[in-house]
Amino acid sequence: MFKVTEDIFYIGVDDTDIDLFEGQYAVPNGVSYNSYICKDKKIAVFDTVDSRKTAQWLENLETALNGKQPDYLIISHMEPDHASSIPAFLDRYPSASVVGNEKTFIIAERFFRDAKFKKLTVKDGDKLDLGKHRITFHFAPMVHWPEVMFSYDEADKVLFTADAFGKFGALSHKEDWLDEARRYYINIVGKYGISVQAILKKVGALDVKTICPLHGPVLKDDISHYVGKYSIWSSYTPEEDGVFIAYASIYGNTEKAAKELCSKLLKRGIKAETADLARYDPSQAVANAFKYSKLVIASVTCDGGILPCAEAFINKLKAKSFQNRTVGFIQNGSWCPVSAKVMRTAFESFKNIAFCNSAVTVNSAMNEEAEKQLSALAEELAE
Repeated sequence: MFKVTEDIFYIGVDDTDIDLFEGQYAVPNGVSYNSYICKDKKIAVFDTVDSRKTAQWLENLETALNGKQPDYLIISHMEPDHASSIPAFLDRYPSASVVGNEKTFIIAERFFRDAKFKKLTVKDGDKLDLGKHRITFHFAPMVHWPEVMFSYDEADKVLFTADAFGKFGALSHKEDWLDEARRYYINIVGKYGISVQAILKKVGALDVKTICPLHGPVLKDDISHYVGKYSIWSSYTPEEDGVFIAYASIYGNTEKAAKELCSKLLKRGIKAETADLARYDPSQAVANAFKYSKLVIASVTCDGGILPCAEAFINKLKAKSFQNRTVGFIQNGSWCPVSAKVMRTAFESFKNIAFCNSAVTVNSAMNEEAEKQLSALAEELAE
């Protein structure tokens, strides 16, 4: 537990035992489940935590309350990593009102069919008066569930942002916000860029000094930096000029071509990096593809198509609305290389994709002709 402001306290918990977040994203440094309390004439708790950590959270809450009773439990987001401790909260504090919108309670009743809710249903723009602190609710549907809402405290200029501005990693693990926030955003929220743009416009008029997300650190310094990154990511604008080269290789020849292209780009002063799709964390590969302005995928031909890891990567990019990028391909095949055609056909259904004119074909292993094609592709990407 720590102070966010004089009256607002962090009462969340770290989960360092979890290996996969949402059953699919590797979190070697764990994750935090954030919850907050505002102590005023009336006391409001902002969100609960995953049921994995209910007992520890209730201890934190009890300490913060110091013998008092909470008046409200404000629910920003009904996903279980933030809401599954609601029944335990209500068992201990049955007089508290649960604050949410209509969609909040529809979803809550699906998760907790037998729970008794003392409901306070709010609408977009409604205010909750705690005394010194007045909380205004700003609906943020599909960031990234339909019931999501932000809460703004006018007194301390604190914005509670549900999953927005969150990141992977427990708070006990100190690291820079950017990389894990990017990986979190692209994979969790990335599909809903239009919705994120809408809420950024709504809160743009607010004087925000502190952002309290439901994962990751409380953000206080240079708020414009965090908002700026969200504006870039949600508009599908490349964050950096450079090339991400993702490859799927069997015997190392396709890998060699991918790394040779990377070397040629670096020699031209172009930022570039490679990733082995069979071994690289899939969520990181997707985040890197969004980070850069250009993407090259290299895959050997397999069963008239591409390797499964390359196919999964492309499908994930499509699911997250990958767009506004330049894409190139390297194909390999010993007798009938068709992987470039297969990959290009997949990307033709994406929005605003420009394709490289230079084609690279590796027939089994690198040769002089493949070297020339790689040089041409590197030159085109450098332009």
